[in-house]
Amino acid sequence: MPKHPDEPTVPRAQDIALIERFIAHLTHERRLSEHTARAYRHDLLQIATWLAAQDQREVRSIERLDEAGIRRYTAWRHRQGVSGQTLQRELSSLRGFYRWLVRENQALANPAVGIRAPKSPRTLPHTLDADQLGALLEPVDDDPLGIRDTAMVELFYSSGLRLAELVSLDLGDLDLSEGELGVIGKGSKGRRVPVGRKARAAIERWLAVRPTLANRDERALFVSLRGGRIHPRTVEKRLERWALERGAGQHLHPHLLRHSFATHLLESSGDLRAVQELLGHANIGTTQIYTHLDFQHLAQVYDQAHPRARKKGSKPDEQP
Repeated sequence: MPKHPDEPTVPRAQDIALIERFIAHLTHERRLSEHTARAYRHDLLQIATWLAAQDQREVRSIERLDEAGIRRYTAWRHRQGVSGQTLQRELSSLRGFYRWLVRENQALANPAVGIRAPKSPRTLPHTLDADQLGALLEPVDDDPLGIRDTAMVELFYSSGLRLAELVSLDLGDLDLSEGELGVIGKGSKGRRVPVGRKARAAIERWLAVRPTLANRDERALFVSLRGGRIHPRTVEKRLERWALERGAGQHLHPHLLRHSFATHLLESSGDLRAVQELLGHANIGTTQIYTHLDFQHLAQVYDQAHPRARKKGSKPDEQP
């Protein structure tokens, strides 16, 4: 019989145990980041919760879920208004989960392989322009936490780092003399990225005061007030506060700085492959979203400057 509407639904214990075994595989064998493992867990528990709420005659373990069941789940999520991007991520989590089950001889096939989420309109990431960022970075902090926060913002923007990449940096990853940084990205893939002049200066200021905060023998480049490696959530909160104190007028987060890095670099160079390499994207299709941002910028220039684009009687803002 179906569950009573007021009765809370929780995943079956055996499903939770199986999911946790898979998460342990991701963290200990595949060495994926805590953030990635948390996303997998969230997606799989979401599916297991839905499965537990189904008619009792159809309830089965998540490891026995078939293609028809996955399609029903996808349709249910779509009716809830969940975006195609979120559904695609959940299906990706399922595909990874079943690949592991097949390897462990707990499933004969991967039922999620041929299922694709409905497409949804692609949203372009918001960015800050170079002048906005320059104005935010101009004030100089004197206290150690402010110096640290400025160094983090400069590094996010200078090198296009993900949040997980920045917090995992060790002192040994940094080569200021060469202006380079060794980064471990998604899938434990390493890459080297340049560190710009302004970011190097900000990091040097931070390294001068870092000993006043860092615990003895702490290897992390960025540390918290307690002296250990800084937590991702702490970075997010500090960036929000950092922007608020400077009158930014909008929410500042690590990915906004990464998007701004990619967009400004592509606008200046036009080299999509180089931007892909610097961002650590495995697929250039992921990087191509920035070509849309670049085109928006070019379209605005065209509308303002081209004789056939301007409205009759209007004049360009500036003569060549």
